[in-house]
Amino acid sequence: MSGSIHTGDKSREEPLAAGSEVTFLEAIRQGLMREMDAAEEVFLIGEDIGTYGGAFRLTAGFLDRYGSARVIDTPIAESGFVGCAIGAAMMGMRPVVELQFIDFIACAFNQIVNFAGKNHYRWGQSVPLVVRGPCGGNVHGSAFHSQNPEGYFLHAPGLKIVTPATAEDAFGLIRSAVRDPNPVLFFEHKFLYRRIKGRLPQGEGLVPIGRARLAREGRDLSVITYGAMLHTALEAAEKLAAEEGIDLEVVDLRTLKPLDDETISGSVKKTGRALVLSEEQQTGSVAGEVAARIADSCFAWLDGPVQRFCCPDTPVPYSPPLEEHYLPNVERLCERVKRLASF
Repeated sequence: MSGSIHTGDKSREEPLAAGSEVTFLEAIRQGLMREMDAAEEVFLIGEDIGTYGGAFRLTAGFLDRYGSARVIDTPIAESGFVGCAIGAAMMGMRPVVELQFIDFIACAFNQIVNFAGKNHYRWGQSVPLVVRGPCGGNVHGSAFHSQNPEGYFLHAPGLKIVTPATAEDAFGLIRSAVRDPNPVLFFEHKFLYRRIKGRLPQGEGLVPIGRARLAREGRDLSVITYGAMLHTALEAAEKLAAEEGIDLEVVDLRTLKPLDDETISGSVKKTGRALVLSEEQQTGSVAGEVAARIADSCFAWLDGPVQRFCCPDTPVPYSPPLEEHYLPNVERLCERVKRLASF
């Protein structure tokens, strides 16, 4: 096909078999491919996703497989192509919008919050739209390519927010997001793209939106987290168990809106202590909302204050040493846990 991209790897253009080991990025590719194969109304739209195959190569080969009517390259105009996708969704299509970096979702804030998110409430009009893209730091992307904007949208009615942390969940949740009748924001931490792996499940492998996952059972303290911070929490849990005898329970939220209050409160009532870990500025954060809900529903079970461990209220630094200091890490998380466990 003229103008298409040929990767030299035919597996990049065909669905992989169940049981195949895949990266986090490939899991999202495979989920999108299956949804596009299953329904003609699913299409992709965004900057450089066709001929180039995406900034992170997530859609490489899609133009060859699905054609330019279903893999649509756009100008650098987020407000424009998100608006086009909303209109297509209202007409019965199922658009998946890629933002090259999720930071620039701010350019389409009005369309997402004031239009897509409110249409069902206003007159019962569904908007089956997915807005997805890479978020997060630890890749030295500086202030405009490292943000975690989920807190902005937690306040907006009518939106769902999904943040997978494993390859299996990335596969299952992107498929559930495409099938949802209303807008889903799907935030993919770019640090995970090629650093973690999992296996494609048998069958559809759908993961329900709105359900958290108990990633590690423990008895002494609950760490509630999501995205790349899940792996920080799990590493800290192993370190604390080996060196301090502290047994952490780790809850992976997976979905930030709606939150799974039952799983969160069940864990905290068991352990009696809670720390909410997230890679976002602390003020106005998802972590603050989770902490408030724990205080409301679990006060009688708490043996210490509910704590948050987030980033400072500054832009993400470019300098690698400054970014390392800015982001929560295993060592500082262990110190925070030890202090909370001593109450």
